[in-house]
Amino acid sequence: MVESNAVYWVYMLKCADGTFYTGQTMDLEGRVALHNAGKAARYTRGRRPVELAYAEQVTSRGEALRREQALRKLPRKVKETLAATRGVADF
Repeated sequence: MVESNAVYWVYMLKCADGTFYTGQTMDLEGRVALHNAGKAARYTRGRRPVELAYAEQVTSRGEALRREQALRKLPRKVKETLAATRGVADF
């Protein structure tokens, strides 16, 4: 199946306990709302509220998954810098 004009988001949330959660979705606003409602990832359920710290658009699910994995491997300091300098300005 070929994905045409699909927009995927790779995002990082900052949780109430100060940790970061990284994920990917096609509906960024909806996904963040689900995290805050406790209906998304198990990791964020006990760490609410969460706030969107970083988001970037990619053009395929495969690219989103690869980027998600790359972001997850980053050291915390790099994630903090990424969120502070690039943040969600394009969202």
